[in-house]
Amino acid sequence: MQNTHEDFMNEAILESKKSTAEGNGPTGCVIVKDGEIVARGHNEEHANCDPTAHAEIVTIRRLCSKIGTKNLNGYTLYSTLQPCGMCSIACLWANVSTVVYGASRKNVHKDLFKEEHLNTIDFIADSSNKDLKVLPDILAEECAALYAKQV
Repeated sequence: MQNTHEDFMNEAILESKKSTAEGNGPTGCVIVKDGEIVARGHNEEHANCDPTAHAEIVTIRRLCSKIGTKNLNGYTLYSTLQPCGMCSIACLWANVSTVVYGASRKNVHKDLFKEEHLNTIDFIADSSNKDLKVLPDILAEECAALYAKQV
């Protein structure tokens, strides 16, 4: 049986629920290679008193440590929320091949950011010389609901 983007996003949603249960923001993430989840993570900023412990960063760190390289070419990262600027740059520098996200920042954090600051991952994919692919809006409504509970 082949897993779909929706299947992997559902796994990221499970990570999001763990994050919320631990008192962190509701972002969850999984990284996939060859149809298998190879790393999982969720926000740990509050639990670890670390403002850089976003779900994507935590998951990238775990995987790089596990495999002994910072080159994630051929890997796909799934996040319940469109990656922020910091996480977008981390995906680029780690050579992640594809980023798949659920909820867009403009739908979740309408009052916090100006529109031009919301599409960092798309900007990087369009303007970099790397082959970063971005697939938005996978289970977007389900993912956005995770953040609606937060407010």
